[in-house]
Amino acid sequence: MRTASAITLSLLLISPALAASKAPVALFNGKDLTGWTGADYEVKEGILICRGKVLRTEKEYSNYVIEFDFLLSPRGNNGLGIHYPGEGRPSGAGMELQILDNSHPKYSKLRESQYHGSLYKLQAAKRGFLKPVGEWNHQKVTVDGSKVVVELNGTKILVADLEELAVKSPKHKGVKRRNGYICFCGHGDPVQFRKITILELPE
Repeated sequence: MRTASAITLSLLLISPALAASKAPVALFNGKDLTGWTGADYEVKEGILICRGKVLRTEKEYSNYVIEFDFLLSPRGNNGLGIHYPGEGRPSGAGMELQILDNSHPKYSKLRESQYHGSLYKLQAAKRGFLKPVGEWNHQKVTVDGSKVVVELNGTKILVADLEELAVKSPKHKGVKRRNGYICFCGHGDPVQFRKITILELPE
């Protein structure tokens, strides 16, 4: 008969293998806004096009890896909201990972934490890895407990610890949250998205 400690050890060894065997699932079906609610974005030929403000998932998420392609319009501005509670500004009630045309003169005097890939007004991302406007970019975002990592076109541009950021920005409500909706924080610019997938991670 196996001891309790042996069983526990077996479960610990099996769990990572099960997690690794899971495959990402489509968060956007390429046909309509099934699974999403809020702003009336346009869906055209497998592409999600911003036509309004906040478009959020119907389901809340805690730990996950989300991947997507995006195409910026000139001076395009959007954002990926994480841990959004469903009301209020995603950048404050939750957190916003900026999606922005860094190259446009309009944005030449922003704070460093307002450029693409940054946790808006919390932590700046590395710059210089966006493709030219009009070309598709690929982004991978890992949200796992207090860890947030952003990879843009294969390069890691942000590694953040929410616990540390909460200490530095005690008045920021969203940085303290560990679950919520995923959203696109539209600002009216026709930023486009496609191939949006999510892989949920263990608690």
